[in-house]
Amino acid sequence: MRVLVIPDIHLKTWIFDQAENIMNAGKADSAVCLMDIPDDWNMEFQVKRYKETFDRAIEYANTYPETLWCYGNHDISYLWGRLETGYSPYAERTVISKLEQLANILCNPSQINIIHRIDNVLFSHGGLTNEFVKWLDEDLFEADIDDVVAVVNGAPQDYLWNDLSPLWLRPQNVDVDTFRNDIYHQVVGHTPVERIFEKNGIISTDVFSTYRDGRQIGESAMIIIDTETGKYEKVQV
Repeated sequence: MRVLVIPDIHLKTWIFDQAENIMNAGKADSAVCLMDIPDDWNMEFQVKRYKETFDRAIEYANTYPETLWCYGNHDISYLWGRLETGYSPYAERTVISKLEQLANILCNPSQINIIHRIDNVLFSHGGLTNEFVKWLDEDLFEADIDDVVAVVNGAPQDYLWNDLSPLWLRPQNVDVDTFRNDIYHQVVGHTPVERIFEKNGIISTDVFSTYRDGRQIGESAMIIIDTETGKYEKVQV
């Protein structure tokens, strides 16, 4: 399957516009959004912007109902009441209600979760490591991959709100032992990078985040990944 990866949103509705253009052109069969839909520099008071961005995400979900959604730390921070950089107390009610609305319109509640697997690719906000799986339960090393995914998605808050979890991991600048990297590729966002690249089996895609002054950090591209081979191509946007 050819899957379009929609990286961290952070109140940028135009990312969904570009994703829709790619889907309409028939370049991908489906999509996975790595979320972090709310929050950006100096946007705490812009509640209307929060609403507009979530409404665009919901519109996209309605148009492409097969899309999978991976919670980011900025999304979960509102649902769990855990403060995060950029957290807006003014937009709190909007974010919580819109996340519920997004979840409720999906064909299956499992379409929005911490981590997803499609064929030989794992999608999450930050990435899954051997260390985190061992922390959860050493027996998972011998378990079926879908059972591992289910346990990760059902892990307690204190396990997931942790630097090693798939919500928070930042594997871009350190060497990590990624889970079953002899079988599975992983695709993540979360950490802003200047270019899309692969390291230790993890493909980093957060190239639309910005500096404090609004300048985009990374290249203007998304990826389409073949979920059987793990090979991907960049699509300029």
